[in-house]
Amino acid sequence: MLIYLRLLTESFNFAVSALINNKLRTFLSLLGVTIGIFSIIAVLAAVDSLEREIKGSLSSLDNSTIMVMRFKFGPSEIPRWKREQFPDVSYDEYQYLEKNLPDVEAIDYALNVGRETIKFEEKTVSQVEVGAVTHNYYQIEALQLAEGRFFNEAESVSGTHVIILGHEIAQNLFGQREALRKEIRMYGQRFIVIGVLKKEGAGLFGGSKDTSVFLPVNVIRRIYGDNNKAAFPQILIKPNEGVDNAEFIAVLTQKLRNYRALKPDEISNFFVNQLQGFADLIDNITGQLNLMGLVISGFSLLVGGFGIANIMFVSVKERTNLIGIQKSLGAKNRFILFQFLFEAVILAIIGGLIGLFLVWIVSILASQFTGDFEFVLSPWNMFIGTMVSAVIGLISGIIPAIAASKLDPVEAIRTGM
Repeated sequence: MLIYLRLLTESFNFAVSALINNKLRTFLSLLGVTIGIFSIIAVLAAVDSLEREIKGSLSSLDNSTIMVMRFKFGPSEIPRWKREQFPDVSYDEYQYLEKNLPDVEAIDYALNVGRETIKFEEKTVSQVEVGAVTHNYYQIEALQLAEGRFFNEAESVSGTHVIILGHEIAQNLFGQREALRKEIRMYGQRFIVIGVLKKEGAGLFGGSKDTSVFLPVNVIRRIYGDNNKAAFPQILIKPNEGVDNAEFIAVLTQKLRNYRALKPDEISNFFVNQLQGFADLIDNITGQLNLMGLVISGFSLLVGGFGIANIMFVSVKERTNLIGIQKSLGAKNRFILFQFLFEAVILAIIGGLIGLFLVWIVSILASQFTGDFEFVLSPWNMFIGTMVSAVIGLISGIIPAIAASKLDPVEAIRTGM
């Protein structure tokens, strides 16, 4: 065991000495591997960061959450002209499902409406996102309040003029002053602030609850009416934990079909969308991006591998005389093999580490310039980069190393002379 350990140590020392003595050659070899590893890990890090940011924006919603609306998340076999004739889900349907749908943890009726302007005394905030929801939305979205409370069922049903402000909206209107119980104006009407959300930070696409407000949906229903196409309604449902999703959706679909008096041969004129399906779609897209990036970056790494192999063949040629002397003094074939193999692997790993370091620097700079979007170089990607480097070095150096180990000592000395 000690003999093999000594063999490996001496082979390693010979490899390091050879790299130090040929600095220009070492640098050129490193360059190819560095560019290849940088390309691959940069792509992996960028796609991972993108996926993390998108999923982070959805993290407040459970993957089991179901959205009932007249639109479908993905493609549909139903012709577009027929889908456009589907009616919107209604508040009455929400109330019916709330009373008759089993295994429901929370159900909410929400209206997506246009942005509005909020005023408080002389201060004005424009382009505010309005969330018109019921009291159950607080359970489904898992909102976090910095102060105050969310509106209750009585306020939701009666359409009381109360409002919850996003962090940025509260800061712009009140600064360091107390926001609770203050009276703001929106839609030409007065609302009492009863809550302020915790700071969330901007999302990838600029959306954030920091720039949103939430108020009872029945307030917006009185303003817009129930047949206004400018307000897009949806029903959000969070099933009880452990409920079979397929069975739950089947019951939900049948309940709504019965309420709409649809015949058995008629198609459902609504869509039941699962948030899990949207998450799976994101996984599929990021997987394809990863694959494309790896294929493109692989060409860079291939060039780096060929560069190492070429340098190793040159090293074998230049050190033929030394190899012959080593073998004539008793050096075994495996000693020569490990010597050149270590040299190739060390080259590749150093190049890979430099590539990882460059990705780390770029990720820090990119995060600084993109504000709230954070580029992350994960430990897994660092491990992948190191392993890929080692494998490339092993593959690139194996043939030159075998060629060196099989040289005849007499012929090697004669050729070297």
